[in-house]
Amino acid sequence: MYYLYGGKRDVPRRLVATFGSEQQLLAYVRWATLESSGPQSGKFEQGSVLAGFSQWEQSSTPLTTEDPGEVPHNPTPSML
Repeated sequence: MYYLYGGKRDVPRRLVATFGSEQQLLAYVRWATLESSGPQSGKFEQGSVLAGFSQWEQSSTPLTTEDPGEVPHNPTPSML
């Protein structure tokens, strides 16, 4: 499983979604990114799980103690 985290300046990262593969996660981030402002940062689509965040981070292992069952798994643009 791959974990997608959203973050903002001065706010701890937060688990926003999980994915079955790294390819799915990266495809989702490409879709959700409206405007890039550097590696793993930018403005994100309003209806995406990254909306309201300014950065993203991925991992193949959990980085926080949040429950992965509480966030969307393999979200897609059609889920909006």
